[in-house]
Amino acid sequence: MSLEGRVALVTGGSRGIGRAVVGALANDGAKVAFVYNSNAEAANEVVAAVEAAGGECRAIQADVKSKEDADRIIEDLVESWGSVDIVVNNAGIIRDGLLAMMEPDAWEAVISTNLTSVYNFCQAVTRQMMSQRYGRIINMSSVAASVANPGQANYAASKGGVEGFTRCIATELARRGITANAVAPGFIETDMTEAVVSAAGSEIKKKIPVRRLGTPADIANAVLFLAQEQSSYITGQTLTVDGGLTLGGI
Repeated sequence: MSLEGRVALVTGGSRGIGRAVVGALANDGAKVAFVYNSNAEAANEVVAAVEAAGGECRAIQADVKSKEDADRIIEDLVESWGSVDIVVNNAGIIRDGLLAMMEPDAWEAVISTNLTSVYNFCQAVTRQMMSQRYGRIINMSSVAASVANPGQANYAASKGGVEGFTRCIATELARRGITANAVAPGFIETDMTEAVVSAAGSEIKKKIPVRRLGTPADIANAVLFLAQEQSSYITGQTLTVDGGLTLGGI
């Protein structure tokens, strides 16, 4: 197991992509803690599944928009598990709406959850990673950062910000043995995308060269690759996992 002895933290780990990421990291040998917002039942299910498979897992209820919560979580994990080697910033929401009708609350909620939370946890863990001269930071973006979707100005802005942020910190941290990369999913079958996928129906699959929607496991596998020591020469990149959706021409 290539992540044996490593400690990982995943935000938004109780469902969908985050849940798959937690499982993948734990199966590869890492101790995994994850942050969830409010669904304690779902969080407990994730912990139970990891432990049943022989892994070590911890669920932490917190607000990812809170810098104080992020600082506390990193501090507690370093104190109890000795380090935080991998951070996966996965927490995200959508509040779609055309710009003319978009309320300030919808803008602020998406930017704070999807982008500010990335700053919160990256900033909280940076000094610890720098001192140990090792770290893997993986931030969740989206193909929406580069493909215009009407009604998603707030979401696209948050994910575009994630990619720019990731490139900048990659240059700052590279000399300390820390990589920072983003993963950009396409259409993935999750609770969050269910409404979008249902509305578009089979037309979405026709636009995807591999002719299927992605699964949370598809994204978890990409995250796992970037989390491993063997990915040390990859930093500041966005790995698009979309079945060829953004290639165009098909």
